[in-house]
Amino acid sequence: MRFFARSLLGLFLFALTLGILALAGLTMMNAVKARMADGGPGMPQRERVFSAAVMTVEPGRVVPVMTAFGEIRSRRTLELRSPRSGTVIWLADGFEDGASVAAGQMLVRLDPADAMAARDLAAADQEKARAEAVEALRALDLARDELAAAEVQARLRTQALTRQEDLKARGVGSDAAVETAALAASAADQAVLSRRQALSAAEARVGLTETASARAAVALAEAERALTETEIHATFDGRLNAVNVAVGRVVGMNENLAELIDPGALEVSFRLSASQYARMLDGAGQIVQAPLTISLDVAGAEIAATGHITRVGAAVGEGQTGRLIYAALDDAAGFRPGDFVTVRIEEPALDGVAELPATALGSDGTVLAVGAEDRLEAVPVTLLRRQADSVIVSLPEGLAGREIVTERSPLLGAGIKVRPVRPQAAAEVPVGPELVELTEERRAALIAFVEGNDRMPADAKARVLAQLQQARVPLQVVERLEQRMGG
Repeated sequence: MRFFARSLLGLFLFALTLGILALAGLTMMNAVKARMADGGPGMPQRERVFSAAVMTVEPGRVVPVMTAFGEIRSRRTLELRSPRSGTVIWLADGFEDGASVAAGQMLVRLDPADAMAARDLAAADQEKARAEAVEALRALDLARDELAAAEVQARLRTQALTRQEDLKARGVGSDAAVETAALAASAADQAVLSRRQALSAAEARVGLTETASARAAVALAEAERALTETEIHATFDGRLNAVNVAVGRVVGMNENLAELIDPGALEVSFRLSASQYARMLDGAGQIVQAPLTISLDVAGAEIAATGHITRVGAAVGEGQTGRLIYAALDDAAGFRPGDFVTVRIEEPALDGVAELPATALGSDGTVLAVGAEDRLEAVPVTLLRRQADSVIVSLPEGLAGREIVTERSPLLGAGIKVRPVRPQAAAEVPVGPELVELTEERRAALIAFVEGNDRMPADAKARVLAQLQQARVPLQVVERLEQRMGG
């Protein structure tokens, strides 16, 4: 048993020794392969050059476009209200929400029976007042005639009294005759006074009848107007909205029946911040009548209209900020009051500025300009506007006409060497591999690496060496070799 146990222990130690030797041999083989793959001592690391899209900055005249959101509203809206209480006995055909009506078209008719009765009574009262006026005029004429007759009789009585007094003075008449004549003259004067009072009463009656006639005419006009108001007509061409009436319904005075909206007189109201509003003022402090465009996305299709600013709200409003602006629309076909639209306003033009992609401006307010040896320089600029995917900046002295990076990335910064990619150059370069010119040192290093690489097939090595001998070498081949070299 001891012999068997010692034999097993010996076999185990032998197997363990073989495993350790095999692991050591595998480790040495991997080290040799890695050494052979390196192709000798590593080449010194070269500076990385990044490709960057660039553009030339040219100052000029730019019209900024301000974006806001507003609501369509009607400048001409009429509430159709019942001027009188009554029963609705007729409605126009198609008197419903969204229906189009013409100016002067009768829309609603109320029961006119009570109004017609009131009109007839007013007409009768007017005729009665006219008859009383005629009678008063006739009585006035009679009163004047009676006054004239009484005055004639009074003159006769006065003459008789004078004659009796003359006879008495000559001793022919008597005191009784003179007294009788005096009493008769006094009675005649009293009759004249009574006739004058009758004439004054007749004149007052004429005035009262004229007033009564005027009141009767006013009452008749009011009754006729009330009869006219039993029919409600459209005052302009438009569309009906919020219809709230039916035949047979009893409506009260001033009850709202519907709204009439003129679709051709629309405007848009939108709110601007205080800074945006300040940019829209002219030298006199008045808002500029700037043109604008509104748009509405309807199921993927956009409808648009143009207009111009007309006025500013008189007050800010409780709980609001900025300014409420109103703009008239030229042709707003397809829009309806209540639509929420996008408003784009053209601001006053800016001179001597440049419009750049928003990706060209860094968070620190600088742009990367291409300098000597295609190295980047950080140049500060003044941001004036942000709109959509672009920015409008004021250029410092010396930046005009230079190239800047249009798309910044974390890999790009001041001092980094780049390979500029110009839009016009990219359009002119034909389809094919990009070629570069190599310095003699760079070419020799690449050729030495290829010749010392034993793992590369002979035909591939010959093809690459032939390409490296050319004046211009494909950039892709150079980059691939330098990556393998560790550069």
